[in-house]
Amino acid sequence: MASPLNTLTLFLLLPLLTTTITAATLPVKSTTQLNSNSILIALLDSRYTEVSELVEKALVLQTLEQAVTIHNITIFAPTNEALEHDLDPTFKHFLLEPRNLRSLQSLLLHHIVPTRVGVSLWPNQNTIHNTLSDDPLHLSGSETVKFVNSAEVVVANDVVRNDGIIHGIGRILIPKSVQQEFNKRRSLRAISAVKPEGAPEVDPRTNRLRRPAPPVRVGSPPVLPIYSAMAPGPSLAPAPAPGPGGPHHHFDGESQVKDFIHTLLQYGGYNEMADILVNLTNLATEMGKLVSEGYVLTVLAPNDEALAKLTTDQLAEPGAPEKIMYYHIVPEYQTEESMYNAVRRFGKIQYDTLHMPHKVVAQEADGSVKFGDGEDTAYLFDPDIFIDGRISVQGIDGVLFPSSVDKNSKATENAKTVNSVPKPRRGKLREVACGVLASIGQDATFTACHHI
Repeated sequence: MASPLNTLTLFLLLPLLTTTITAATLPVKSTTQLNSNSILIALLDSRYTEVSELVEKALVLQTLEQAVTIHNITIFAPTNEALEHDLDPTFKHFLLEPRNLRSLQSLLLHHIVPTRVGVSLWPNQNTIHNTLSDDPLHLSGSETVKFVNSAEVVVANDVVRNDGIIHGIGRILIPKSVQQEFNKRRSLRAISAVKPEGAPEVDPRTNRLRRPAPPVRVGSPPVLPIYSAMAPGPSLAPAPAPGPGGPHHHFDGESQVKDFIHTLLQYGGYNEMADILVNLTNLATEMGKLVSEGYVLTVLAPNDEALAKLTTDQLAEPGAPEKIMYYHIVPEYQTEESMYNAVRRFGKIQYDTLHMPHKVVAQEADGSVKFGDGEDTAYLFDPDIFIDGRISVQGIDGVLFPSSVDKNSKATENAKTVNSVPKPRRGKLREVACGVLASIGQDATFTACHHI
């Protein structure tokens, strides 16, 4: 049986033991900071400026900082010439697209080995080394020439620090995963647009098909126009439209709209447009349902500078933000190339908008595409911000408004027709005769010549 003294001692030590166990189980946050002599600082300040810019754009600095605190790393940095001149421009454009951020991150991490590999430790035979990405590297060479995969090391031990080393290589290293993703995008397998087909005849009175439509194949466009699928009010969700989407979910419109809004935010300069679509209006949800039903859309997105010029009067009318945005949405799939080729070939092009019955005019100007006709015009400023075969986003530098010139001109012509009184027409023979009499000074004797 325990004595009262032992029981009292155990009671006093119990809080101390609980505090010790709790402190031992809590995770300790790492407060390690990069030293000014770190290999990452040396990389950012080195002559490999192209690699440094890609590291900052890919947002991998935090990942590299964690790797440096754990491992002694080796960086294979391509030279500026390899990235500027030897890299395929199409592939470089693919890497710099905001939606391909993961591919850019995988490519950069593929150049970093979490072990220190100096010239003295370079293997003579082909050896495999893991990288910070999922794809390994093959190191080989001799005493005079050394290779990383098929890239030759042009400057060995270029930068040496205690926590890592940098070797300069003559070409960029492309992992298989990034190459496969690039080939997939280039072959348009993932973004192939649906081939348009003729819609069956629709009764305009009942808005129904006159005869039963044949079975709709998966991926085919909807049978009704996009205006039949839109809601009657601008603030309501769109009505269900017959098409390949809906319950079958052949198209995931919500995910596609979410992707293009995230792309607007990452691209920069279009935060106001994304805020209007998501918060100020219900257009993001409506666009997602339209795309799910099989429709395609082209969004002419004004940048932040253009939207900042909107006045309070322009937004005070009920439904004004929805009407403005509807006028910037074209129910077609257009890219920079297709629109520019159209205006080059036909001059002026009128595109239908979701703001019926108004149309937006496009024409060539200064080697680009200019939208609008009149005072409110905008140029194609940031082309192909987002293109996935269903939704196309084209950045413009102004806000477009429906033109009222045609209505005013027609009203003016009608007013002139009503108010004008036709002047009585005199005979041509009488005018000639009176002219002859006036030449000899005898026109005053004829009263008929006084009215001419």
